Amino acid sequence: MARVHSLAYLSSHRCTPPEAVRIAAANGYQYVGLRLWPNAPGAPQQFLLGKPEVLKETQAVMADTGVGIFDVEIIRIGEGFDPHTWDALYDACAALKAKAILVAGDDLDEARLTQNYARLCEVMRPYGLTADLEFMPWTAVKDAKSALRIVQDAGSPANAGILVDALHFGRSTTTLDDIRAIPRELLHYAQICDAVAGTHFTVEEMIHTARCERLLPGDGTIDVRGLFNALPADLPVSVEVVNLEREKTAAAGEWAGICMAASRPFVERRA
Repeated sequence: MARVHSLAYLSSHRCTPPEAVRIAAANGYQYVGLRLWPNAPGAPQQFLLGKPEVLKETQAVMADTGVGIFDVEIIRIGEGFDPHTWDALYDACAALKAKAILVAGDDLDEARLTQNYARLCEVMRPYGLTADLEFMPWTAVKDAKSALRIVQDAGSPANAGILVDALHFGRSTTTLDDIRAIPRELLHYAQICDAVAGTHFTVEEMIHTARCERLLPGDGTIDVRGLFNALPADLPVSVEVVNLEREKTAAAGEWAGICMAASRPFVERRA
């Protein structure tokens, strides 16, 4: 079964939003993911908020190519969370007809995190956006069980979601049974890459791999095939492979093609 593919921000981090859309179209992707809000103050991002000319160019390229925006990054739920901090991001998502916003949970007070996740879903709902909570082993949402518990304790809002990243599956205590236990209505897309699997890495090592040194599917020891066999066969796939060293020898467009070619065998099932 053919999958819908999205070119994740980390696979096209060298590109502006309109460049990412062009590259996605040239390499057979149907969507792109954009990071319009940095994951930390001063961290890398793509600049579009407050830049109407970039928004207009991105919309024009989308219209020309037929490539859409799937997910936009990133909202982090910390102790002093206010969902209206990201009002400009919601507006941009609406203008781009994006489907989802990636959400990270940083608040160690799970009751407060859960309450704020529910508030976020409520604020995002009028924009037609899902709030996809990504479990990451160095955050307050360490595994798939934690993500599911938070979403369910939040009342399972209609636009709630859980994002499964192959890297975090392979480096957390998450099992394939945990993946199968996630209700279908909470799954909107999943991210594919590879790495050395295991739960013995330090926080610094895990973050470095996630942001700088992911491997192409098949080049590591994560059970990527098992993961995508456990996920719904029609689930869109976000191809998220950043490897700063390997990318030195490949232009952004070439790298997008390499990532797509490496991912396809792991997600396209034979009838």
